[in-house]
This record gives sequence, structure tokens and C-alpha cells, in this order.
Amino acid sequence: MRGPFGRVLSVCLVAIALTIAGFFSEAPARSQDQDQDQAQDTGQDETSNSILGNYLAGRFARAAQDTEEAADFYGRALERDPTNEVLLEQAFQMETMSGDWSKAIPLAEQLSASHQSHRMSQFLLGVTAFKAGDYKKAEDRFTAASENPIGELTSAIAIGWTRLAAGDTDGALKALDLPRQPDWAQFYLRYHRALIADLAGRKADARASYEKVFRQDSRTLRTSLAYAQSAAHYGDFKTARQVIKQQLAKTQGEPHPLAKEMLEIINKKEKPPLLISSPTEGLAEVFYGLGEALAGEGGVSLGTIYLQLALDAKPDHVFALAALANAQEAVKRYDDALKTYDRIPAGTPLQSAIDIRRAFDLNSLDRTDEAKAILVKLSEQDPKDVRPLEALGNIMRARKDYQSAVTYFTKALAVLNKSDSRNWGYYYARGTAYERLKNWSAAEADLKRALALAPDQPLVLNYLGYSWVDQGKNLKEGTRLIEKAVQLKPDDGYIVDSLGWAHYKQGNFKEAVRYLERAVEIKPEDPTLNDHLGDAFWKVGREREARFQWSQALSLNPEPDDVDKIKAKLERGLDSKGEAKNVEKTRQVQRDELRRRSENKTGTPSRAVE
Repeated sequence: MRGPFGRVLSVCLVAIALTIAGFFSEAPARSQDQDQDQAQDTGQDETSNSILGNYLAGRFARAAQDTEEAADFYGRALERDPTNEVLLEQAFQMETMSGDWSKAIPLAEQLSASHQSHRMSQFLLGVTAFKAGDYKKAEDRFTAASENPIGELTSAIAIGWTRLAAGDTDGALKALDLPRQPDWAQFYLRYHRALIADLAGRKADARASYEKVFRQDSRTLRTSLAYAQSAAHYGDFKTARQVIKQQLAKTQGEPHPLAKEMLEIINKKEKPPLLISSPTEGLAEVFYGLGEALAGEGGVSLGTIYLQLALDAKPDHVFALAALANAQEAVKRYDDALKTYDRIPAGTPLQSAIDIRRAFDLNSLDRTDEAKAILVKLSEQDPKDVRPLEALGNIMRARKDYQSAVTYFTKALAVLNKSDSRNWGYYYARGTAYERLKNWSAAEADLKRALALAPDQPLVLNYLGYSWVDQGKNLKEGTRLIEKAVQLKPDDGYIVDSLGWAHYKQGNFKEAVRYLERAVEIKPEDPTLNDHLGDAFWKVGREREARFQWSQALSLNPEPDDVDKIKAKLERGLDSKGEAKNVEKTRQVQRDELRRRSENKTGTPSRAVE
């Protein structure tokens, strides 16, 4: 799920994330022997007190996304070797990701003293100085962070807001003049130029910048809200209405609650406040925008640091808190996400969406009864809101309570406009539940309806096409649907696997090998795909390669039910009728798991999380 900035900055920011993460992987400089000797001399336990032991424990905790635990271990190691730069860097990053400023700030001071252009430490110290009202020191810190070209954009905008806070509007706008930046960076620069000019009362400059931003991209929620609020704030309700309506028209799925709320305000001709009402909010917006985009596109660690910097500047920044919770969910830190959602001030228009996300997190923690209670209450409060019903349906479907899932999706469809193409996901979800209940006539009808509403949706094409092939009916049409799904999502190993298995089912073993090899190239770590490729290899006489793929599947922690079946194939191959039947039975079970994984990768439309 991409947020307000992720869609615009996604491609460039992923590259930046890989470049500027700066996470060191080498071990600390001191040797293990030194630590063992010191541990023996002092009578301390080597594992819990040595530099190397704590360093390795910190790396393990970090790999498990437990930033607080990692920070603790790196801190212990740093106590033993306070000048070790690797430990200093790791400890700083973990404390910053945890938002523990009492520990992060002293570490930042150490890092910046030894490495003047160290970006993240200078950014943190710049925010600290800004909050203290020392704008000269803040600008010096942000300037130091800009010495590396990658930090130039963030530094320039941060300096702009710092100068505005100091009362220098001309200097603030001048800071944002970076003509050699690429288009995506110019989008971000123009957006902040508009915000700064708006707050400084320079309406013409603000309007010109907003228009350029909107021409470049009218779908991004955050910039559209800023433009509409600015226009309405100054009484130009016509422009404000056009901006919001154009944003809503280009939005896929249910309109965002903030956009709907803004349209209501505009229609009443009420003058809203500006999106950014102070330089402090503007500085927080700098780090929020980059952090949300990075975290949403896979750079979770670096994105989290930026989001924490935004929250350091403005602790109640609703969007930054929501983005931080999303980042924590992405790494399965559901308890942390729940705590972050609890920090969001009550009464926001996002409250229902937040409560739905909390329900999903509770379900992920196997607290399904609590999740269900939240969603049922939301549904009772607003029977016309389909999002809680959809969430209930998806949770029940994931829990394999397919009958309850059908009930909730049916209730949702009763509220919706059945001809709206955005509603294909409800028919798809209910159809898959019907299929698992072995009610194929109802499942087929729903999947066909979903396909009619969304003829280019890979999930529907794959599910309906494979179901037909698996049943031995509509073979040509089913294969054609899967082929189209592969054309639309050529990088989805699970959908490519479906096409390979469709050919396998029809005896086209050479074609099956072709596509199953491609699926394994895309997802080499998946045991099921390796297992399928082994079966296809056997069918074309490549028995040695088949056994290799089955062995590979066993090494990748397959589902417990599959282990004995793979071992049997390694022992006896696929020549016996019994083993051939086992392959079919195994495939039927694996099919649902692969479809679930494909949904998680591709993303079914979920109004509950928008």
C-alpha cells in the first residue's frame, strides 16, 4: 500500500535507500581473543558481556527487526569499546529507529564530531537545534549534511524551513532553488516552496508552485490537499473543488476520508486552515514525506529513521505516526504498530481506518476475538461503511472460516454499487471463499463477475483460469487467462508457476519446464516452486535435475505435509501410479497456499486500509 508520497518518489527513492542506508556489516575492530581474555580476567560471562557477543546479538536482533533489543546490545558493546565507529554507527541507528532521543542525541554528537558530513546524525542534531530555537546552529547542521550529493535535497528543504522560522522568507525560498535536480526531486522542491510561500503570505508564489506540482501529478493525496486547502483558505472555492474532484476521479478504490472531508468543507464554502501552519510542521513534513516514501517502497530501516525525525519535530504528526505503524507492520512488529496507533490523537477523520488496521494487527497476533469486536462495532456504528465488513471477510477467509467470509462479503456487496469496477475485489474474495466451500457454481459466477469488472486484473485471471484447467474444463480459455495474467505480472513467480502447471496438467511437459524454470528464477527461495520444477524435469527425462530440485525444495523448509511426499519422490521418482496421484493431491493443497502468497504480493484491493 503506497501512501501520499510513495507513488511519486518510488523509483528514485528505492535507489537512494540502497545507496544511503550506510549500514555497516563488518565486525568490530577488537578481536574475539581480546574479549575472551578480558572476560576471564574479570570473571564475566563471555557471551553476554564481550564486544563480539553483544555485537552479534545486536545483529541478530536487528535482523529480527527488534530495534530496541538491538540498540541495547549495541549499547553494551559500545560501553566496552566507546571509540569503535562501527558500534557507534549501529547503536545510533537503532536508537534513532526506536526514537530514544536521550541516547540517540549523544551518539549523534559523537558521530558528527568524527565525521562532519554524517547525514543522519547532522539531521537529528539540526532538528534538536531547531526545536531549541537556535536556527543558526540548525542551519549549520543541515548544511553539513548536504556535503554529500545524496543529502542535498533534504538539507535544502530543511534549511528553507529553518530560514523561514528565523524570519528570512527570501532566504527560505532561495534555499529551494536547485535547478539541476531530477523531475521527482523538483516535484518535492516545488511542493515545499508552495508550502513556505503560503505560510509567508506570498499567495502568487504559492499558487504558481502548487499549479506546477498539480500539473506534474494530480493523484498524490498530500499535495492535492495542500493545494485545495490553500485555494479554499483564500476563498477560491472553485479551484479548490476542481483540485479535489480531479484527485478523487483518479483515485483507485474508495476515496480517502480526508479528501471527502475536504470536499464537504469546500462545498459549504468554509475556509480551512493551511495544511502547514508553522515552520515546525514544515520541517516535520520534510522528513515525513521522504520517510513515508522510503518505507512504503521497501526501505523500511531508513524510512523509519526519517519518520522518527519527523515525529521528533512534531510528535503528534498523524500521517507520520500512521506511516511508522505501517512500516512496523511491514516487518511484522504488530505490537509496536498497535502502540504507534495508540499515539494518534483521537477524533481524526482517519479514525475508522486506524481502528481497522488495529484489528488486522490484533488478528496477526492471534487475538482474533478482539479484532472481530472492533470491526463489528465499527460496522454497527456506520452500516453503510463497507470497510469493516471487508476486513471481517478477509480475516475470516485467512482463518479458513469460508462460510463466515461469504456472509461478510455478501453484506458488503449489498451496500455497494454492483456495477462499479472498483468493486471487483469483493466478488473475487467471495468467489475464492465459495470455491473453498466446494460451491463451484457460485464461485465461478463471482469470479466471472470480477473479471467483467476488472478484465486486466492478474489475480482474477489467474484464479479463474487455473480453476478451469485444474478441473479439466475450458482448457484453452483457462490457459489463455493465465497467459494474460503472466503478461500483466511477468515478475510474479506464483502466477508464472500457474501457467507452468497448466501446461503440466495438459501433458505439455516441455512448456511446463519452460515456465516453471522461470518461476524458480523469480522466486528461488520458494520450496513449492522448486518441487514443481522437479516434477516437470522428471516428466521430460531430466531425472538428475529433478532430484536436485526436490532436494533443493527440502532444504527450503517446505510445509510439513509436503516433506514426506518430496522424500518419496527422491526415493522412487514419479514412475509409479501412486506417486503420480500423490503429485496431484499435493498440488491441490499447494494451490491454495500459492494463491495466498500471490495475493499478498500483488495486493487485493482493500478499502479498509486506504
